[in-house]
Amino acid sequence: MLKMTEKEHSHSQSAILGLQHVLSMYAGSILVPIMIAGALGYSSKQLTYLIATDIFMCGVATFLQLKVTKHTGIGLPVVLGCAFQSVAPLSIIGAKQGSGAMFGALIASGIYVILVAGVFSKIARFFPPIVTGSVITVIGLSLVSVAMGNMGNNAEAPTAQSMILSLLTILIILLIQKFTKDFIKSISILIGLVGGTIIAAFMGLVDPSPVAEAAWVHVPTPFYFGTPKFELTSILMMCIIATVSMVESTGVYLALSDLTNEQLDEKRLCNGYRSEGIAVLLGGLFNTFPYTGFSQNVGLVQISGIKTRRPIYYAAGILVVIGLLPKFGALAQMIPSPVLGGAMLVLFGMVALQGMQMLNRVDFKNNEYNFIIAAVSISAGLGFNGTNLFASLPTTAQMFLTNGIVIATLTSVILNLIFNSRRSTENEN
Repeated sequence: MLKMTEKEHSHSQSAILGLQHVLSMYAGSILVPIMIAGALGYSSKQLTYLIATDIFMCGVATFLQLKVTKHTGIGLPVVLGCAFQSVAPLSIIGAKQGSGAMFGALIASGIYVILVAGVFSKIARFFPPIVTGSVITVIGLSLVSVAMGNMGNNAEAPTAQSMILSLLTILIILLIQKFTKDFIKSISILIGLVGGTIIAAFMGLVDPSPVAEAAWVHVPTPFYFGTPKFELTSILMMCIIATVSMVESTGVYLALSDLTNEQLDEKRLCNGYRSEGIAVLLGGLFNTFPYTGFSQNVGLVQISGIKTRRPIYYAAGILVVIGLLPKFGALAQMIPSPVLGGAMLVLFGMVALQGMQMLNRVDFKNNEYNFIIAAVSISAGLGFNGTNLFASLPTTAQMFLTNGIVIATLTSVILNLIFNSRRSTENEN
């Protein structure tokens, strides 16, 4: 295991370590715009913009968190990437209300996070592992159906070729997990995407035209998809999702605090949340997506033993540069849907297991209420996700009630308050 202090490694070594962080989060981050663009039928040109600008904003968001100022920055080696929990709600809002409502809701939710950052830093106790574990488990499991659709090339009658390609992609990822370790193991999803695409190229299934058509350089454009529309139901939904992201980021911050032996007080937590809110606001203005701390990069900090921020500054710089070069973004469009589906299946399974690991820290033995909280929250989140039970209700009500992540969040928070609030009060006394 590589262990260094800031004085012991050069800028070139820091740049290499920063590149490791970029590679570790790249696959996960580009999947979000690919999935949302696919759900909304965006063109190749629009998807190229989304991916390039998304990567650029990942770098900007990471810069915001690195340096502690009076009002911003968690000051830990954290990398921010696109939040998976935003995929389903943004796809629903975009499909039912249009792109303007989608990005308007993001702008409003960014402002919401900035405004509640101080309050949220004081009420983190309302989001214990029973809540966060249930919600993150639902996030992973609810996205599995999207992976399965891509594995079959989103066709009504998937071909054997599509299934073979997706299974070969999964096999590559499993072999990397089995026979490698440390950093190479941490980018198994990315290697699977590259390997699956190479196999697909030999099968004649790769279209290089998006790369040829993409410009070499671009500058992110405010309101690229038009004027934002501020629709109340969409805003409420994205504020709930923003709260879920803050809960997830709290876990990332606390893990990094433990690894770096740095104490986190309410002030620094507030700064971290506020920076995340600014990043979400900028995402809405430049028509990308919300950002949150990436947990896979916490693992890389632990693997490398590097506990300083210098490599992360390089990672943020690399992301900004790549984001200004649309041809890099267009490369992702060469990945066939079955390859994406295979990688998604593994990745979303990992997300679900991350939630289950959080639930593993919950005291089920001495608190029987936690069983019912997790059981009802996960069941409701998965059961209500995309259901047709509410087809007779107004569109705005359907947007809420058919979003599994929103339902799981509300259910787990409310049930935890009902069943565990008295227990928490007794423990404090």
